[in-house]
Amino acid sequence: MTLYAPEAIAQIDALRSYYETKNRPAAARALDAALDVAEREIALRPGDGLPAPRPYPELARRGQAWLKAGRYWIAYGTGTPPVILAVFFETADTPERL
Repeated sequence: MTLYAPEAIAQIDALRSYYETKNRPAAARALDAALDVAEREIALRPGDGLPAPRPYPELARRGQAWLKAGRYWIAYGTGTPPVILAVFFETADTPERL
């Protein structure tokens, strides 16, 4: 089971709410699929993440890695156990939201 930080849960809830408001059930399913992929990747290879999303190298932090799952950038803590810290749609202004 993957742990999620409260901030990541809030971001996921906001995305789902947005998709519901816009009547976009396929987008909500894609988000869930991306989270499933991220959870598996993190569990299998927690050390393989990127230091930061490619467009935002300034987001690199010690003890944190990023991966791209579907159309989402996902930050996670590399400690034991790994914790998903943030979830952003690929075109979000990620630096302004952290």
